[in-house]
Amino acid sequence: MVNFNTIGELAALAAEAQQPIHEIVIQRECHVSQTPRNEIMESMGQNWATMKASIERGISNTEKSLSGLTGGDAKKLFAYRRQGYMGEQVLAAAAYAVGISEVNAVMGRIVACPTAGSCGIVPAALYAAQQERKLTDEQMVRALFTAAGIGMVIDQNASIAGAEGGCQAECGTAAGMAAGALVELAGGTPAQVGNAVALAIKNLLGLVCDPVAGLVEVPCVKRNGFAAIVAMLAADMTLAGIDSVIPVDEVIDAMNRIGKALPKSLRETSEGGLAVTKTAQAIEQKLYG
Repeated sequence: MVNFNTIGELAALAAEAQQPIHEIVIQRECHVSQTPRNEIMESMGQNWATMKASIERGISNTEKSLSGLTGGDAKKLFAYRRQGYMGEQVLAAAAYAVGISEVNAVMGRIVACPTAGSCGIVPAALYAAQQERKLTDEQMVRALFTAAGIGMVIDQNASIAGAEGGCQAECGTAAGMAAGALVELAGGTPAQVGNAVALAIKNLLGLVCDPVAGLVEVPCVKRNGFAAIVAMLAADMTLAGIDSVIPVDEVIDAMNRIGKALPKSLRETSEGGLAVTKTAQAIEQKLYG
């Protein structure tokens, strides 16, 4: 059985087999689930189709969430994308990520990747790459397996839950998953995939989970947009030849320790951070009395 518990082990298996990381992850999934490869690929293809549908809905959505806190921002950002400082591709990716999160907020269909609160980051970064580089859906499906393997390792060694590790566990993990997948899509080595994961996560360490009124809307939706850009920059830094001084598995260990050190008030309880500002408390009072 192909097995791995760290990104280092995953990268070593891929390098030894002279295969990309997604192949190692697919082999493991076939063995663990006792499911034929074609069925696994088809299932991930359905996930990708759902992700793309949520992007298209998100960037045209004007529907407000039940709370009224979110909705329509992705459409605004997408319309603005050719005017901004950061360039059309980057702003489109941010709009995709915000859009998917807004679809989640109006109870639309999304893929939790790795969680509902961070659902926009991986698909947004990958869809932006697909649009820019004219990549096939088959390539994107393989990239999702790379992302899945990264997420699996982080879940084993730290956490992907905001209630356990803060938003670094959700948006940080998703950014790492996206960064690694982007590097592999560009032909990067397994070691470079790990390096991109490290760069992405390092810059979201300590990010707290402080949802206003207990809803996965403020600041969660816009954080997805910012984290998608972190993922893309981590991939580009890696492909440019920039290395993370701290190895990826040590970064994941640090994220785990930071998550455990965060007070309960900053781990999805809405008892700290932005959730207890005057405006947030007024929103909560209005919503719940």
